[in-house]
Amino acid sequence: MKRIVTGILAHVDAGKTTLSEALLYATGQVRRLGRVDHGDAFLDTNAMERQRGITIFTEPAIIKADGLTLTLLDTPGHVDFSAETERTLRVLDYAILVISGTDGIQGHTETLWRLLARYQVPTFVFINKMDAPGADKATLLNQLKQRFSDGCIDFTGFTGAGERGANNPTFADAMEAIAMQDESAMNAYLEAGTVSDETIRTMIVHREIFPCFFGSALKMEGIEAFMSGFERYVEEPRYGNEFGARIYKVSHDAQGNRLTWLKVTGGDFAAKALLTGTVRVGSATAGDGSCDEDGTWHEKADQVRVYSGAKFTTVDTVPAGTVCAVTGLTRTFPGAGLGFECNGESPILQPVLTYTLLPGECDIHKCLVALRELEDEDPLLHVVWQTRLEEVHLQLMGAVQLEIIQQMMRDRFGLDVSFGPGSILHKETIAKPIEGVGHFEPLRHYAETHVLLEPLPAGSGMRYATVCSEDVLDRNWQRLILQHCQEREHLGVLTGSPITDMRTTLLVGRAHLKHTEGGDFRQATYRAIRQGLMEAKKQGDCRLLEPWYGFRLEVPQDMVGHAMADVQRMGGTFETPSPDGEYMVLDGTAPVAEMQDYAMDVNAYTHGRGHLSCVFAGYRPCHNADEVIENAAYDPEADLENTPDSVFCAHGAGYPVKWYKVAGIHASRLCVEWHGGVGSIVGLSRLSSAHDGDDPTVV
Repeated sequence: MKRIVTGILAHVDAGKTTLSEALLYATGQVRRLGRVDHGDAFLDTNAMERQRGITIFTEPAIIKADGLTLTLLDTPGHVDFSAETERTLRVLDYAILVISGTDGIQGHTETLWRLLARYQVPTFVFINKMDAPGADKATLLNQLKQRFSDGCIDFTGFTGAGERGANNPTFADAMEAIAMQDESAMNAYLEAGTVSDETIRTMIVHREIFPCFFGSALKMEGIEAFMSGFERYVEEPRYGNEFGARIYKVSHDAQGNRLTWLKVTGGDFAAKALLTGTVRVGSATAGDGSCDEDGTWHEKADQVRVYSGAKFTTVDTVPAGTVCAVTGLTRTFPGAGLGFECNGESPILQPVLTYTLLPGECDIHKCLVALRELEDEDPLLHVVWQTRLEEVHLQLMGAVQLEIIQQMMRDRFGLDVSFGPGSILHKETIAKPIEGVGHFEPLRHYAETHVLLEPLPAGSGMRYATVCSEDVLDRNWQRLILQHCQEREHLGVLTGSPITDMRTTLLVGRAHLKHTEGGDFRQATYRAIRQGLMEAKKQGDCRLLEPWYGFRLEVPQDMVGHAMADVQRMGGTFETPSPDGEYMVLDGTAPVAEMQDYAMDVNAYTHGRGHLSCVFAGYRPCHNADEVIENAAYDPEADLENTPDSVFCAHGAGYPVKWYKVAGIHASRLCVEWHGGVGSIVGLSRLSSAHDGDDPTVV
């Protein structure tokens, strides 16, 4: 029996949950067909989901059919919760992309298609609401081919052996279209007039073809055909005997138990198994007793639960290919790997808005604890405590997500809070490489860190490396420094926004045989990064970034001039407009700050005939950087929690040294040659500063 994990994805209101209900009903898993608008859908297990009529959390359902055990993961459709969808993609064998027959491809649909391509998930397409007026099969299929891939092929004639043959025109056309996507398939088609099922399965796995089905989930039209085709053309992944698992979600049950949701990708997974992993960046402090000094944790899995909807079964062991929830784990996070699986890459989707918590009469520290628990469940919800302002700031995807957080704070924690007006979440980077130095030497403590900060291409995030010789600094100290680089979100010096698109490389470090502790290198590392950023600012090499949208704007031909003028006014760019029937299409990019409310303007000046779709296009240089920096009025030297200054020791006492004097305080400078991104130490002499009567010694 095939064991398949598939996710169902869609733009909001495309009928994704309705299709899930239809599949459950058609296979006999539920006796009554639930509806989202009636609040009785099997997979809308949360009260907020039933109330709002949208999916907020990814929920599993088990479907058993002839020869197939299918774990169906119903993902959120609203763009504000798309980060949850992206995390789920990491554990999918296949995906079902649902498209509305009346709305066609929307902006969020394009985002989902990009994500499916990034994670290389084989995809089936179900075009829903084909019973609605205006839904045209040929038009929709042509749109899929133009916007997505020529491999989007109508599989209507593939539902049963009796329908396969030259006398079936749909089947014959589809076979020819399949053959056009692959040379070996073409050769088979020319020889036999058909392409084998095995070849079709392989082409689907390699994302060369995307089977398309049409129907109406609400009226159960096309469901049987889709299920038959899906069962026929999926193949079970091959799993090894070595244990591995991929975590995609963290939540809490009604009793407050922390649940780690994962897919077993190799071997068997048993309850009470001892698991090992690494902490999430910024989530824990190395050496705090809950994990090893390098950030490695060891914990036992208590219960293993297999969920279907709101109900679960407790099991002793599960085989590879199973999705389950585990209790007893406190250090896990979405995207983490267990066993042979490595931690996943940083997600594409990033928060673009920031809000200030207004606690009202609630204790702000209780609010912070509650928000930390929600942050634990959602890695793209960033909770930041601003010490100098004594404020809690939330970084998230959009206003709807904020409303959900506000409701969860009230319903789950009994905290009635509000939030201030949202603003764009900026980030910072550098334009040229710069070296940073951090020295921490109060009495009976010693650590020194030299790091190289280098700019990376847009969208790279943060990277970390070391070129320090183990003859200069022991490997354990180096690992600790890299851990300190990663354990917190470092702030830039222009507006105090998080830094990104940089590589931090450890060049050299110094420790004392007797007086160095792990916390010393934390201070030295933080100060080194900050000092480097200040040097970059002094040289004019710091850059402010803002989120941008990639947009597709469709307007009547006589209004294209208006649209072009608007995009230019917003600081955006666009390609040469292209005609599409009575419409002109503009494809381009523009700042989120300028375009986030533009859809209403498009609707107004086109009298409802225009259409704007936007997808997140990453962070790019801020179009009004000087204005943003001036309004922020951020003083990096006054931010004592993120100080760039160092601490030296003289005459038995530590004293602070301003960041711009640190380099000159050394009697001998560290000399580093840098060739093509590889550093080599060519000279290193002892520091002249005395340390409580002892000379610091390189370890």
